[in-house]
Amino acid sequence: MSAFDCDLFVIGGGSGGVRAARMAAQAGARVALAEQGRMGGTCVIRGCVPKKIMVFASQAGEQLGTAAAYGWEVGEGAFDWGRFRPRLHAELDRLEGVYRRMLADSGVRVHDARAALEEPHAVRLGTGERVTAAHVLVATGGRPVRPDIPCAEMGMVSDDVFLMEELPRSILIVGGGYIACEMACILSGLGVEVTQLYRGAQILRGFDDEARGLVAEAMRARGIQLHTGSDVLMMGPPEASFDLPAGEAPVAAPPAGGPPRRGHVRVKSTQGLEGVFDALLWATGRAPNTEGLGLEALGVRLGRRAHVEVDAYSQTSVPSVFALGDVTGRPALTPVAIRDAMAFVETVFRGVPTPVDHDPLPSAVFTQPELGSVGLSEEEAREREPIEVYATSFRPMRTAFAGRPDRALMKLVVSRETRRVLGCHVVAPDAGEMIQLAAVAVRMGATKEDFDRTVAVHPTMAEEMVTLRTPVRRT
Repeated sequence: MSAFDCDLFVIGGGSGGVRAARMAAQAGARVALAEQGRMGGTCVIRGCVPKKIMVFASQAGEQLGTAAAYGWEVGEGAFDWGRFRPRLHAELDRLEGVYRRMLADSGVRVHDARAALEEPHAVRLGTGERVTAAHVLVATGGRPVRPDIPCAEMGMVSDDVFLMEELPRSILIVGGGYIACEMACILSGLGVEVTQLYRGAQILRGFDDEARGLVAEAMRARGIQLHTGSDVLMMGPPEASFDLPAGEAPVAAPPAGGPPRRGHVRVKSTQGLEGVFDALLWATGRAPNTEGLGLEALGVRLGRRAHVEVDAYSQTSVPSVFALGDVTGRPALTPVAIRDAMAFVETVFRGVPTPVDHDPLPSAVFTQPELGSVGLSEEEAREREPIEVYATSFRPMRTAFAGRPDRALMKLVVSRETRRVLGCHVVAPDAGEMIQLAAVAVRMGATKEDFDRTVAVHPTMAEEMVTLRTPVRRT
């Protein structure tokens, strides 16, 4: 008989925590899980799922416009947030129920309470209950953060977007990462006047330069006022005067919380842009949820960004404590957390030591058009070895027929020595779908000649991937 109440206690009911709990239970472990909020975590409740549904909604208006070019009679209409919002939340409720049923069917005991580590093998719940476990898994995820400037609380963060009671007429989005760019495209597609500020020279840092440049051009072509090399200098209520030293609050900020009001915030940028916006969205970064978990008192090492430091097997500096997902320093992506959960279960409960392996890591940015990427960017690859670049940019048939100027990009980065495809980058509608399949080939070590020997599917955008014959650059 075990000396512990359970074999595994999971703190956090997001994608990684739920997968680890379910798989460990199926491996025969006695598992408990604590979640203080809604089951499903960031991805299901505040991130990937509601965002992608909003992407679909934002694309519908443009599709209606294109339909007319294909001979369909389409009447005038407008997006109705009040009609869409309840359906969105009903779907999230449904998915949360699915997660709960999966845990119950797997035999996982769920505690709807906050949990913190009290000892290496014990957690204390917010209800006061103490539970002991042979292993504790921290999967508490991350949260969006606001910058430390006066009146910053007047702005929303990404969690708040899905809770808006009404759609603003205008919004200022601050940030240049994938969340900022996706939200800019979504809200613009829903009819909101969007202005975006990013302090860097180009949006989507870390992605291939050519690909992110094309996304930026497309965003501007869709009416998004994108300002790079710019940041918020001062902000305040609409009546605020900015004839004050930088960093000093113009007037006292209104109470935080609640939906954005009409004419909610006045902002002045470092480039001199000044205006009043119905809403402001901070998309300037996320932080791991490590506060109040008792980690440091227990001796669990945290990194510079307060993330949990783990080894290749998700183990922390305390042998009985493991961590995975956004709370660690690994890429903050749902599939990464799920893969890490599977490796954790194989290692701890199936006796098959399995280190995490994310290389190459495919990803997609659901802008309009989408950006799909796997492997090295051209810039990263040429720092490592001599390469050839095969690329083409063209107008897709679907939108070209409708008279729209949209452009797509297909790009392969190839090692000159081994001929392996080191990176694949796509900017096009449904690029995320394409890059998932391309990632299989890149992962297997496919060469440029393997791509060349593959018969094209015609007429498709993706056929360009196997018909690129002449390199556009050699380095």
